[in-house]
Amino acid sequence: FSDLPESRPNHFLSNVLEAQVVSLSLSKMWASSEGGAPEVTLETSMGSFTVEMYYKHAPRTCRNFIELSRRGYYDNVKFHRIIKDFIVQGGDPTGTGRGGESIYGLKFEDEINPKLKHTGAGILSMANAGPNTNGSQFFITLAPAQSLDGKHTIFGRVCRGMEIIKRLGSLQTDNTDRPIHDVKILRTVVKD
Repeated sequence: FSDLPESRPNHFLSNVLEAQVVSLSLSKMWASSEGGAPEVTLETSMGSFTVEMYYKHAPRTCRNFIELSRRGYYDNVKFHRIIKDFIVQGGDPTGTGRGGESIYGLKFEDEINPKLKHTGAGILSMANAGPNTNGSQFFITLAPAQSLDGKHTIFGRVCRGMEIIKRLGSLQTDNTDRPIHDVKILRTVVKD
């Protein structure tokens, strides 16, 4: 190390400190005012529920969901797919199950974390059409769904209002899993 210029250690330390400040700023930006995980409340035509974001495990996915929520992207969007004892799916402004875009452009990469599993009801994950095809659509599990592990980015969980999810999951659907009666996200509220 003797051949390094004297200023190099200081320059290196400066870069490390700068990276730490940026990292701290980003984590504060995505934490709630109480210092906990960010939360988004979805006010639906059947009642409200709140999801806690797993920002530490899926930062790009959480940022996408939070930003779309802030922009009102999910306002008046239907839950277009409900499979009893499996999932409730929404987030497609076209209501077809084929639409929706992310804040990063059309699609973005998965953030699969092997520590996170679809172990029960209330897990919030990205719906996709295969690897790295995340847009705006999401689903919430109604029961354990291990078949989804490693295929869908888990980025949160329902922390309040699980009874609303259970009611959504019991709605009558047609033979294509669409609810007979529309259920919409009226608006979303991000807790900063």
